[in-house]
Amino acid sequence: MNKWFPTRKFIAWALCLSLLLGAAGPAFLTPELEAASQASLTRLVKKLKRQVKKLKRQLAVARRPAPEPVPFIEMVTVGNVGNAVDPEDGDSDTGGVQNFGAVPYEFSIGKYEVNLEQYSAFLNAVAATDTYALYNPSMGTDLNIAGIERSGADGSYTYSVIGSGKRPVTYVSWFDCARFCNWLHNGRPSGAQDGSTTERGAYTLDGANTIEIVARNPGAKYWIPSEDEWYKAAYHQPSGQSGDSDDYWTYPTGSNTIPGNEIGTTVNQANLNDGSGYSVTQSGSYDSNQNYLTDGGAYEGSPGFYGTFDQGGNVWEWNDAVISGSFRGLRGGSWSDFELILRSSTRFDIIPGLENFDVGFRVASP
Repeated sequence: MNKWFPTRKFIAWALCLSLLLGAAGPAFLTPELEAASQASLTRLVKKLKRQVKKLKRQLAVARRPAPEPVPFIEMVTVGNVGNAVDPEDGDSDTGGVQNFGAVPYEFSIGKYEVNLEQYSAFLNAVAATDTYALYNPSMGTDLNIAGIERSGADGSYTYSVIGSGKRPVTYVSWFDCARFCNWLHNGRPSGAQDGSTTERGAYTLDGANTIEIVARNPGAKYWIPSEDEWYKAAYHQPSGQSGDSDDYWTYPTGSNTIPGNEIGTTVNQANLNDGSGYSVTQSGSYDSNQNYLTDGGAYEGSPGFYGTFDQGGNVWEWNDAVISGSFRGLRGGSWSDFELILRSSTRFDIIPGLENFDVGFRVASP
């Protein structure tokens, strides 16, 4: 094609020039060329209008506030500083007098139990060589809770979640939980399990792994909740803020009535065995191939007063209490337990090195 033949762009500019010159200007366009120019200009105007609309949409998006990033661990604030202990519902370890729940400071606690995604991220960061056995092989083989799968060889292990990563991790000892807290305290670093990753921070462990009694360090940024912290987050609600007359509920679902086990928005529900069936299956028949854990927040109509989920049912949770010898405290019950186990009066303890299918944890922070 002759390079001097008018292109559409040239025609459009020619028409614009013609308009500027006015109707009385030089008639240098033939009728045919003028018609072609008008058609080309119409298309150009339509294109420009589309581009303007697109730019307006982009500008509107740019002006929107940036969404808050989802934190690695979602926390809720537990306030009402200076509350008294729970005066009701004792247990055998305290002679029938409940001595728990008083916390003279504000703190935060995990909205959910530590889940498989979070614990898998922890393992991938620090357990290529798993010096202190943070991974239990049953995490990948117990079909009731599976879990996390490990691949590769020692020195290059990798970890991946099986199924929904929002379910709580289990088969963790008290020491595994303490090392997870150290990792959080240290900023979630990657590397060998040593003082910069898992062995120092919130707790000074330096290899402790069985029955040693280890206390939380001052200045801890994350920790395993004390029994009072855990108890307050689960059961406390001041009577002046629509709570029970003694400021404590019997169940961590904000109720004195036995919970049901219906997943969803119905109030006062939890992942438990209600005597007629398990929550996930709604069947009384136990199935060794069935996963019985639910995602954090699945019982969306049944949070505690401070906003926690699953402090009753799903899995037992470690706390920081040293109860009998070196045994550590457990609270909350699990998917396989009857509803009475979820009561505020139920308190158990086990050896801190134990890892079990129905035991997990949540974390606390300032």
